[in-house]
This record gives sequence, C-alpha cells and structure tokens, in this order.
Amino acid sequence: MFKTIEWVDGKVRLIDQTLLPCEVSYIDCTDYHMVADAIRTMKIRGAPAIGIAAAMGIALGAQGIDAKSRREFMNGLGPVFDTLLKTRPTAVNIRWAVERIEKFLKERKKEPVGTLKSLLIEEAKRILEEDIEVNKAIGRWGARFIKDGMRILTHCNAGALATGGYGTATAPILTAHEEGRKLHVFADETRPLLQGARLTAWELMQAKVPLTLITDNSAGALMKKGEIDMVIVGTDRTVRNGDVANKIGTYTVAVLAKENKVPFYVAAPVSSIDFTIPTGDMIPIEERAPEEVTDILGRCRVAPEGVDVRNMAFDVTPAKYVTAIITELGAFRPRDLRKLARKGADIEGLRIKDA
Repeated sequence: MFKTIEWVDGKVRLIDQTLLPCEVSYIDCTDYHMVADAIRTMKIRGAPAIGIAAAMGIALGAQGIDAKSRREFMNGLGPVFDTLLKTRPTAVNIRWAVERIEKFLKERKKEPVGTLKSLLIEEAKRILEEDIEVNKAIGRWGARFIKDGMRILTHCNAGALATGGYGTATAPILTAHEEGRKLHVFADETRPLLQGARLTAWELMQAKVPLTLITDNSAGALMKKGEIDMVIVGTDRTVRNGDVANKIGTYTVAVLAKENKVPFYVAAPVSSIDFTIPTGDMIPIEERAPEEVTDILGRCRVAPEGVDVRNMAFDVTPAKYVTAIITELGAFRPRDLRKLARKGADIEGLRIKDA
C-alpha cells in the first residue's frame, strides 16, 4: 500500500503525484525548500496532506537552524514559516499547521533548542497519525448516508493521496464498501490536471471499489437521467457560514445536484474549517499557470500559441447548495458550523442523523 507522506531517516518522503498513475515514485525532501517546492508544484496536494507536509517541513527546517538560544531558534524558524505559508493560498491547512506548531513551541518555553528540534519531529508525526484517525472518523459518520446500491459522484481527489491516508470524501465510500454495501462511484476527470482521472480512479481501483470515470461535463446529464444518487466532495477551506472552497468545477456540480434533487455532501476535517472568515467571498482563490490549460500535463499542447487563459484552481460553493458537511465530529448542516466554534457547543444536539 502506498504512503502519501512520511518521515524517514531525517527526511520527508512523499509520493510524487504528478507522475501517477503511470509511475509510482517517491521524493526524499532533505530541506524545507524542497517541501515547499513539492507543495507549490503539486507533487503533494490536498488540504490535509499539505498541512502535514507543512508541519514536517517546519520540523525539517528546524534541524538546520544553528542556534544556541531560544530567541535565535525562533528567529530562524521565521523564514521557514513564511516560505511554507506562501506556497498555496486557498487551502487553510498550511496556516493551521503553522499556528499549531507556534502554539506547541509557546507551551515549551523552557526546553533547550536541541530538545525542541526533536519534539518538532514528534509533533509532525503526531499530526500525520491524527489525520489518519480523523479520516476514519469522517468515514464512519459519512457512511451512514450511503445506502446499499447507491451511485456516488465525486469531483477531484479527496482520497488517501490528499491526506495522511484513507481520505476525506473517499472515506465514507471506503467505509461503506468495507462494510459490504454495494455501491458504484462516478469520478469526474477534473480538468485541467485530471486529479479524478489520474488519482481518484487509481486509488479506488486499488481498493477494488466499482468505478466509472466520466468527463467533467457528463455529470449533469447523468444526474438528469437519474444515475447519480449522491455527491461527495472534499474541501480546501470551509468558512463560518458553510461556504466551501474546493477544486474548480465543484460549484457547477453543486448547482446541478440541487437542480436534480441529488444530495450534495462535503467531507471536511475540522482543521480545514476557517472560523475567522464569515463568507466564501473572502476566500483567496489561487490562479495557476496557463500551461496547465493549454497543455495536457505538460506533454501535449491542445490550444493555439498566444491564447489568453484564465486558470482558477478553486471555486466557492455557497452553503445553500450543501446538504451536509461531514467532519470527524459528525455531520452538520452548513448553518450550524459557526456553533461548533463556541466553547461548550452541544455537538450531539447539532449533529444530523439523516440529511
């Protein structure tokens, strides 16, 4: 079984997702600049996965800081934090990882620099382990909505490759499949980088989940024909009112689902919920190189030279199109997300049993 990311012999080892499914190859990052480059160039991608990569990149960067005092050490970490935070603006998990590490260090003011370096490695490994358990919990909560015989559409890749393991949007599918329910997945190819075709299809075939790959513009036609029973997608950032930023094309799928009365679910670890932003209009949307659109995976040009290109990596789906948001704490209606941030929130009372 492949591993998306791990700490091995003082290096950050990650699977190069740009080469899948044709080649399974791993990269050993020896410094934080290599980790940042892997995030920026999408050798590793998916909100939870890049959060883990950021934590491991910080731990890796810390090992190379020559400092005798805590102040020197913290000053040395500043450029590491800044470099990682600038890699991808839409996903909130990088900032989440940096803030968690900053809090971790603040709580250990008396530890010597050498100890802090070791502790950062252990904390990064802990974040990875926690992510896998979070994904499995999302799977248990989300599988409750999957009935025997359901046909499920997913967009982009929110599987094990986008996380520490097991996945977010794929977690309910895998859990239901492991529990013996019959189901069938339709995976959007997800232009322009084809994460659905290259990654989701590859993952689900390895897990022996029945699967059909479709072009992005086939989803509406299949819904209209009654061949899709539910949609499950991941998220790179969900905000306080329940608006969801995910791979470009997600908004289109959500509108089509609403029109055709197909439930639309979002699998969102709590770490990807940004309670500081009130609405999706305030989410920064990453725009990427035009070559991703004019060329297929950098191998074959499909557009004329000099054509103008707009390559938005994400879009925002308004909360009104979202049936429920499935987290490790349970499934919630989008309007109830803000209540989760309150101290002493009645989580049990907010959970929905059947959306």
